[in-house]
Amino acid sequence: MRSSKKVLLVFLPSESGVDGARSLYDEREITPLFSWFNRSLRTIIKKSQFAIPPLSLMILTSIDVPGVEQSICDMRFEEFPFNDTWDLVGISVQTGMARKAFDLADKLRTAGIPVVLGGAHVTLFTESCRPHADVLVVGEADDLWKELLTDLTIQTLKPLYQSSAFPDLGISRPVSKKTLVKNRYFTTNLIQTGRGCQYSCDFCNVHLLNGHTLRRRAVADVVSEVKRFLQHDQRIFFFVDDSINADPVYARELFSQLVPLKIRWFGQATTTLGQQHELLETFANSGCQALLVGIESIETTSRNAHKKNQNKAEELVRAIKNIRNAGISLYGSFIYGLDGDTLETPAAILEFISQTKLDVPGINILRPIPGTQVFERLREEGRLLFNPHDVTAYRYSFGQEMLYKPKNIPLDSFIESYSILTRQVFTMKNAMTRGVAAPRAKSAVMLFNLFYTHLYSLSRHDLQHQLEKNSLKKPFCLTPNNF
Repeated sequence: MRSSKKVLLVFLPSESGVDGARSLYDEREITPLFSWFNRSLRTIIKKSQFAIPPLSLMILTSIDVPGVEQSICDMRFEEFPFNDTWDLVGISVQTGMARKAFDLADKLRTAGIPVVLGGAHVTLFTESCRPHADVLVVGEADDLWKELLTDLTIQTLKPLYQSSAFPDLGISRPVSKKTLVKNRYFTTNLIQTGRGCQYSCDFCNVHLLNGHTLRRRAVADVVSEVKRFLQHDQRIFFFVDDSINADPVYARELFSQLVPLKIRWFGQATTTLGQQHELLETFANSGCQALLVGIESIETTSRNAHKKNQNKAEELVRAIKNIRNAGISLYGSFIYGLDGDTLETPAAILEFISQTKLDVPGINILRPIPGTQVFERLREEGRLLFNPHDVTAYRYSFGQEMLYKPKNIPLDSFIESYSILTRQVFTMKNAMTRGVAAPRAKSAVMLFNLFYTHLYSLSRHDLQHQLEKNSLKKPFCLTPNNF
């Protein structure tokens, strides 16, 4: 008889993106040369280690309970170990991957293996997950997971674990990397300093999942974690907070203390950083190499329509120039197809990229994620192109399919304009030029641009495929048969 309970936590790969360039269609429908190139690039992407570990599973496997042995199965790199014996398998469920998660869960339960489901999708759509799990974890699991594992050891698992309040991040919760295979990843140095978002962008679910209040870990705990992680991995750090500069006083105190450690780090911020001059200087001095900023739209009407209010459009150029002048490279994320966008928007985006010298532009198609305000609004307006009552019909892809009807642009014209825009932004020449001109992280900037040059060609291919096969359906209509 085994002396401990074996628990496996599973992370699923997405359909495309950094998990590997992949068409949404059977590759037999694509030319042999395209298929070969696609498969070859997937291999290169994995060897280039674009992937980073699943932080949520790192946090959970850091919780020690006597009599429990936890491990992680990252299915971006390995098959599920069906031949091993497991007392419990936990699957992190994201809405865009829910169908794949349910399929795996059903297969495991048929084989007699108990399954616990958690993650964003379970939190937002609890009832739809019940048929696929023995146990559900709703909400942030920091406090719940220890209770669940303890119950597992005494065979008293409950069907539902749900907290009535968000976890207090001020309590020390050291994160361990003991379950990670180091050489699989670009880096294993993932650090979270807090959760929550004070903004209410209607296409985002962060404020729905983690609340509008900024909750922060103690600065001393974060600094200690950075020092500990450095002992095992000297590579770059990722601060995975959605807006690392949202609390400027906290951020300035934290990164001032990190200056002596001489780390290099990437993170996510708002363009407001370009106006926070002291904090910007602190970021640069502490080793910040590059930041992802959500520009989303430069159209005032679009920003207002989608509650993107944290920076006025006319301030964006100056803010971005300030950040780059401080020696920090920028990944600027756009969304084309918002409600204020027209066929003139691509030209404005091109001009904006040229004016700001963005190091890595990201041109995304709006993703109406179930549970968000924009999903509900598009559903009410009859503009969704998938069944809103089947949340598993929504899937993540790298701009490779249309899931809604843009407000001011016909579908065929939108796809044509999106294709022209991405073809102009992402070329081999532009990738090289941006890499050379980047303030820092030049090789990473060049690699991402080269990678995106192919991914956006894949996007154009799949969108065109939909048009030619007439697979872009009319907006989904609500009828009695839909319920």
